[in-house]
Formats: sequence, structure tokens, C-alpha cells
Amino acid sequence: MSPKNLSEELFKPRFKHPETSTLVRRLSHHRPMSIQSALDGETHAGWYRMINRLLWTWRGLTPQEVSEVLARIAISTVEHTDDKLLDTVIGYRGGNWIYEWSKQAAIWQQKASECSDDHEAGQCWLHAANLYSVAGYPHLKEDELAEQAQLFAIRAYEEATHRLPGELKSLEFAIPGGSPVTGFLHMPPEVKAPYPTVLVCGSLDALQSDHYRLFHDYLAPRGIAMLTLDMPSVGFSSKWKLTQDTSFLHQHVVRQLENIPWVDHTRVAAFGFRFGANIAVRLAYLESQRLRGVACLGPVVHSLLSDTNLQDRVPEMYMDMLASRLGMSGATDSALRTELSRFSLKIQGLLGRRCPTPMLSGYWANDPFSPEEESRLITNSSSAGRLLKINTSPVMENFDKGLRDICDWLVQRLGA
Repeated sequence: MSPKNLSEELFKPRFKHPETSTLVRRLSHHRPMSIQSALDGETHAGWYRMINRLLWTWRGLTPQEVSEVLARIAISTVEHTDDKLLDTVIGYRGGNWIYEWSKQAAIWQQKASECSDDHEAGQCWLHAANLYSVAGYPHLKEDELAEQAQLFAIRAYEEATHRLPGELKSLEFAIPGGSPVTGFLHMPPEVKAPYPTVLVCGSLDALQSDHYRLFHDYLAPRGIAMLTLDMPSVGFSSKWKLTQDTSFLHQHVVRQLENIPWVDHTRVAAFGFRFGANIAVRLAYLESQRLRGVACLGPVVHSLLSDTNLQDRVPEMYMDMLASRLGMSGATDSALRTELSRFSLKIQGLLGRRCPTPMLSGYWANDPFSPEEESRLITNSSSAGRLLKINTSPVMENFDKGLRDICDWLVQRLGA
């Protein structure tokens, strides 16, 4: 398909697709207070989605560009699912969240095709991938337009990584009882294989293509490879439901690393963000003989999963995302809360027991998703735990420092 035809197909108005905010039909709802979180962004009156300027900017988007796209969404006067929420435009057309972010991504795709310099083209493709990822955010199941944006994000990401420093290999891992999953192995330049490797377990609202900067700025300069895998029910792992055995997919991947010639399977660690820390900590217990260490950032392993007061303070979008991942799109809040409690690693009988794997956990004071006690529970359960407090202001500077401290700790664990 020619670029012109692709563009025409991509931006053809379509109205039969359900609007994102209607996909989860929980029977009872709450209206939490406004919150601000370093990892998840901010709630704003008039928006269904949390606006995550910090991470979007950290990944490479400019604040001006983010504001420009949000403005295009905000001024739309066409039909909305909820007239009080700006990002609920019905149909794939101007003003719709997925449409506007995808339209912005297509601009960068066009720039990439016009670049004569390979590295510059790679940066444009990476920018497009980041925009397509935001288009699909928060990546709810059965959101057909978001799934389309995910496919474009993956395609743009592969185009980018072929042109940028380091090398990316797409690896397929067999999973018992179902479809294989695909992971991306990012290998640092000017270092010989096999590489010490960090398995990244991302948050529930992220794609594995969102972690390039973590590799380029933090892991690659330390000679460490990065292996990414989509969370169950998202992206390449979309055929797998998120269950109480949250680490099921990642565990089978870790066990197959000894067959990957580019990975030093004797020097592997895991790094989990938010709900991804649930997976990483579970791996620390179940695969302690295969992991040198586990690092967490803003972990969700017990408190949010079991404390109804915390659940009442998080945004509607986040509870919808949890319901979507668990296949409980039509459940009441009480049913959802009962199921979430089963995901607590403390209730499962893991956290609180002594874990032989060294674990680090970073936290922010007054984090609405992950209180300090969450990180203390992790580090106190480890035979060699380290607690890392990250200051809230200035937020970007301290986020960067926190990541550098964590990666330095991983280097020590890996002997890299």
C-alpha cells in the first residue's frame, strides 16, 4: 500500500467502533479526588484519561506537542459519549483521542521518509512510535482503534531501532498451553555477546516499545542488554489473560534464556514498574536461582490490591484498566475488589517470607498508587534489600537520578 493510500485509510472517518471510555461497564462507580503521580501523571477535570506529561516527555515528546494535541481534542464540538469529558469523542475523526495522536504520529512518519540521514530517520520513527503508543493508551481490551494504533507503534518502533545505536532482535518464546509471545532483545553497541541482561516488566498501561530510552540512556552505556515483554492482555501478549499467576509468561521466558546465544543467562535481573513489579517480585521468589536481582519502581504488590480506601482514591480510568486486564469489564466494584485482593503477593503468601534474591524498591512519598510501606514490605522480605526514596521535586531531575541509582545497583548485582 502506497504512503498516500495508507494515510487515506488511516484517517478515514469511522463511527462503528466503541469509544474507549465505554468499553468497561462496571455497575458501580466512584469519583475520586484529583491526584498527581510521577509515574502515572495527573487527573484533570474534564478528562477520562490521566495526562502523563512526565513519562511522555521523558520518552521523547515535547511539552509543546503534547499541549497542541490535547488542545485539538479539547476544542472538538462533535458528539461525545460524555459531554463532561473532553476525550470521549465518538468515532474515529477529528477530536477523537486515538485519531488525533495517530494523526500527529503520521506527521513524524512522513518526516522519517524524507530524511536522508539514517540516524535522523530513526529518531523520527521513534517519535512516531511514542505518539502511536499514546494514541492507544490506556490500551483497554477490545478497543479496536487502540489495537490498530499499537500495531502502528510496533511497526514504527522496529523501523526506528534498525536505524539507531545498538541492535534489536525480535524473539519468539513458546508458552505451554497457548500462543507464543514475542519479546524484544535490545543489545548495546560496542559490547560483545553474551550480554548481562535486564528483563523489563512494564506497567499495565505501557507497551514494550515504550522503554527505548531506558535502554539507550541507562542500560546500554553500562553494557547491559534489555529484554522487554508485553504484559498479559496487551500487545504481543494480548491473547493471554492477566491471572493471579501474574509472572506466568515472564517465568517461561526466563527459563528459555539459556537457549538465547546473545544473553548471558547466568547474569539476568528483572526491573518492574508499577504492576510490573508484581511480576518481578514474584520472579524473585519463584526463579531465585535464575535472577541476580530484582528492582522495582512504584510497586503495586499489595496495598492498592487489598485496600479499598486506596482503590477509592485512584482514577476511574485506572480501575477500568484493571477490570479490562482481568476480563471483568461488566463487574461491580465489589466483585473487582475481591478479585484484586487475590493478586496481592502478601495474601498469596510470598511477600513477608524471606526471599534469597536481592531486591531494591524505589518509591515517592505520598504516592497514591504505591505507599512507602509497599516498598518496605519488598525490601524487608529480601535477604539483601535496599530502599530507595525518590524526591518529588524537581520531578524530572529526580526521576532521572532514581533510574541511574537503580541501574547502578543492577550493574553491581549483574557484575557488569
